[in-house]
Amino acid sequence: MQSHTPSRTGRPRSAAADEAILEATRAALVDLGWSKLTLGDVATRAGVAKTTLYRRWAGKNELVVDAVAVLFDELELPDRGSLAADIEGVVLQFAAILDRPETKTALMAVVAESTRDAPLRERIRTSIVDRQKRLVLEGRARAERRGELPVPADPCVAAETADLIFDVAAGAVVHRTLVSAEPVDADWVRRFTALLLGGLSAASE
Repeated sequence: MQSHTPSRTGRPRSAAADEAILEATRAALVDLGWSKLTLGDVATRAGVAKTTLYRRWAGKNELVVDAVAVLFDELELPDRGSLAADIEGVVLQFAAILDRPETKTALMAVVAESTRDAPLRERIRTSIVDRQKRLVLEGRARAERRGELPVPADPCVAAETADLIFDVAAGAVVHRTLVSAEPVDADWVRRFTALLLGGLSAASE
């Protein structure tokens, strides 16, 4: 009796292929820029069929956002013993990621494109901004456990404050790194953290 392997109707999504595609996307952006980037070029660089990309991403916008998002997913909130030290650690990580050529090119491109593309703005919000707000929530919870910050009485106010903290921190680092092209060094991070904590203390009162 001849045995055979049952046929499959679909192919499982490959994490290795995804990683290769996203890495190829970032490399192509650096080499070609936004306007010349095509999914065909990305497929060639990644060593996959073009249809593989189209099955997973609707177009260039979605692909580039995901290529940027995975870089920011590398961010971790270090436990350095105090809220100030934790903030300094994650800000330095964030600045280092922004300083990569592939991050600069990709982020500037999708932000510029999103000014005339509402669905792209929403994808940036959900794939990058909302995912990284976890760092603020983790930092606040850790500071509360240490007794550095009071537990907020109103969860709604706490959520609004977390959004504001994220906007201030991310906005300042992005502006300094990508717009002003100034270094985010240890001294700047210390001064920024002191300013941020001053505002956070006031918001907690």
